[in-house]
Amino acid sequence: MNVKILWVDDEIELLKPHLLFLQNKGYEVETSNNGYDAIEMVQQKPFDLIILDEMMPGMTGLETLPRIKSFAPTTPVVMVTKSEEENIMDRAVGSKIADYLIKPVNPNQVLLSIKKNVHQQQLVSEKSTADYRSDFGKISVALSDARTFAQWTDVYRKLVQWDIELSESSDSSVREILSYQFKEANDLYARFVKNNYLGWFDDTDPERPVLSHTLLRQRLFPVVDKSKKTTFLLIDNFRYDQWLMIRPLLHNHFDVASEEFYCAILPTATQYARNALFAGLTPLAISKLMPDLWLNDNQEGGKNRYEEDFLKRQLQQFGKPYRMSFDKLIRPEQGKKLLENIDRLSNADLSVVVYNFLDILSHARTESEIIRELAEEEVAFRSLTRSWFEHSDLWEIMKQLSGRGHTIVVTSDHGTIRVDNPVKVIGDRETSPNLRYKSGRNLNYDPKQVFAITKPEEAHLPKSNLTSTYIFAYDHDFLVYPNNFNQHVRYYKNTFQHGGISMEEMMVPYIVLNPK
Repeated sequence: MNVKILWVDDEIELLKPHLLFLQNKGYEVETSNNGYDAIEMVQQKPFDLIILDEMMPGMTGLETLPRIKSFAPTTPVVMVTKSEEENIMDRAVGSKIADYLIKPVNPNQVLLSIKKNVHQQQLVSEKSTADYRSDFGKISVALSDARTFAQWTDVYRKLVQWDIELSESSDSSVREILSYQFKEANDLYARFVKNNYLGWFDDTDPERPVLSHTLLRQRLFPVVDKSKKTTFLLIDNFRYDQWLMIRPLLHNHFDVASEEFYCAILPTATQYARNALFAGLTPLAISKLMPDLWLNDNQEGGKNRYEEDFLKRQLQQFGKPYRMSFDKLIRPEQGKKLLENIDRLSNADLSVVVYNFLDILSHARTESEIIRELAEEEVAFRSLTRSWFEHSDLWEIMKQLSGRGHTIVVTSDHGTIRVDNPVKVIGDRETSPNLRYKSGRNLNYDPKQVFAITKPEEAHLPKSNLTSTYIFAYDHDFLVYPNNFNQHVRYYKNTFQHGGISMEEMMVPYIVLNPK
């Protein structure tokens, strides 16, 4: 499709060399020597870009600009002027021009402005595609060389960044290549976890990652000790790609002091990972030391009702006499109420906020056709996350805390992954219902398709009976019983789940934000 340009200048006859230059480059250029005619032309036909002289007799460019914008609000306008006065530039920028050129302009300047404002998305897409194809081999080598959790997080970080950058690429083949490489990475990562996970509970292993139950004492408490005020913000189901979507919004209020990962324990589910995080203990230790506060999968009742109690015990255990506040936000009105009582957070040395919106959104996406359409896949889900955050009470809380000098630590208890491949498992009535892991005593499964832990104590997991086994799904698999198999597959396929083994679930972002 030919790009149509309107050039408005009272000395348009002197610009014929520029016009011929653009026409030779394949652009269709129409001209006008005054603002009145230009407005009429814009009313009659669409243009892809308008070049507008600022200093014209009769109606100036700055006077013409808002009239043009009223008829073509999305058309980029490039302002050209002889004046370098700052107030004219400010007025032009305030009128939402796309670019600003100072006379005399040369043809290449004009061409660059056109490319930037008309072809930018195409050029960026082409460059991103070429850059990823070049980086593909390096990522493949990194996959085969990864031997530690830290090396795996480097691979994951790179793949997520490419996933975001290529999400708007018009080249479907390169997106498909990235999808295959991401799947290969998750397959190899699952093998890595299977071979190394049990060893990570050995305190003498120098390469073991920070795990859920060691996170606060290894990462958070040193931050609180150094900062006057710290807010620990745990967003359930929060992934690294979602963090990258909201990071640009924070620029005016926070500096990113660090951006790291820790490893969520298995199962990557709230009952296990979040309780371990706040208790500073493995699930097995919690069940032994505080049996009245722990419920196994097959027991009725809320599985994460005692997080504040767990945290208080951990603070006492490590001699941290912080003044603390603890808020768990599940319903929208709770966020508004916390905003009204922001002083309570400000008066604490350590304020903890658990925000459950993304978990609720994931479940709503499973149960609601409308939400499923709005967040059909990762790109849409990321966009929905950003939109929610930008208009949320949580963002307002963070801005107010920044103004009060709070350091904010942002993390999650686990991530989530979109599942699409059903794996059959047989279990009795006591078997846990989670789609990414199962625990029970009579599990029948293909050992090649899952990571099975037949001795739960080796993974520091409690067991409800003497023969309890845990099995975990890999990659994009989800565990389904043979009964009503097709019905469950239709219902759960392409939904976001957690509890199993994947980079998205286990590699949890840990962000430290310093107030500006």
